[in-house]
Amino acid sequence: MPVADILIDASSRHEFVSTLDGLARYHQIWIAEDDRSKTVFRCPGSLGLYEYVAMSFGLKNAGATYQRAMNLIFDEMIGNFIKVYINDVLVKSHDLSKQLEHLILAFERMRNFNLKMNPLKCAFGVKASNFLGFLVDRNGIEDDENKAKVVLEASPPTNKKELQKFMGQINYV
Repeated sequence: MPVADILIDASSRHEFVSTLDGLARYHQIWIAEDDRSKTVFRCPGSLGLYEYVAMSFGLKNAGATYQRAMNLIFDEMIGNFIKVYINDVLVKSHDLSKQLEHLILAFERMRNFNLKMNPLKCAFGVKASNFLGFLVDRNGIEDDENKAKVVLEASPPTNKKELQKFMGQINYV
């Protein structure tokens, strides 16, 4: 898995960015027929066993498998003008003509691999965008005010369980 801090640092200081978000995340990765038997589950109240045919969120290596697939799909583009963290993709450029060129290359690659993005969560050719919870723009990196506001307005935890829940919500490791 890529280190998020390094991705965020490398994503700033560009004139134009586009952010893309994978549709249905892991469900775009098909499980090899020989491996489907390893995903067996049963539903209460029904007879029989079922197998996943597409990657499910609850599978142990789903995140790493999805990241590996994205690394293979975008291969030589990563590090040049694309940053990928699981299902979040950022295309960065120093001028608008390069941004369009980079987007065309990225979309051609997505079409070749039948990778779908959620159009409601995409932003194209903007001066600043939210990437992995941070606002990245040509000046650098800023904290997302909406996320900070939620933390500042949260009531303090009163017991261990509430503290654990709070720490999980802010992704503290």
